[in-house]
Amino acid sequence: MTQLIGEFECKLDAKGRMVLPAALKRQMPHVERDGLVVNRGFEKHLVFYPREEWDLMTAKLAKLNQFDPKVRAFVRAFTRGATELALDAAGRVLLPKSLLEFAGITTELVLACQFNKIEVWSKEGYDDLIGDGGVEDISSLAAEVMGDINFGI
Repeated sequence: MTQLIGEFECKLDAKGRMVLPAALKRQMPHVERDGLVVNRGFEKHLVFYPREEWDLMTAKLAKLNQFDPKVRAFVRAFTRGATELALDAAGRVLLPKSLLEFAGITTELVLACQFNKIEVWSKEGYDDLIGDGGVEDISSLAAEVMGDINFGI
């Protein structure tokens, strides 16, 4: 599984293209050959998956019970708008207008890596989400989310 790290501020050009940061491309050695897949996130953002990670995710979805209406609804919602992205000769990807509108992305955006995927936020939306990121807020959240996990340390 790919372990992506970093946070990158980027800009779209007038045609909706974004240059994939070099530091991020280095973490995905096959991205120029295999491309990315973009889809809607669970909040008002987009998600980039390296193609191999998208294939792993959809293989898991394909194993779910397709006779269950909730499964079908989730799969439909999760894959809605999913689009293959290829890097052009300048290392740019063209983001679909409908997905940009969904996420409220106009010009400035933030790429926030999370393990095997990259969240794509409007800069304003990301700043609103993260806020000050106060130590007390993070500490409380960590205690709530991670408090019962035994790391074997």
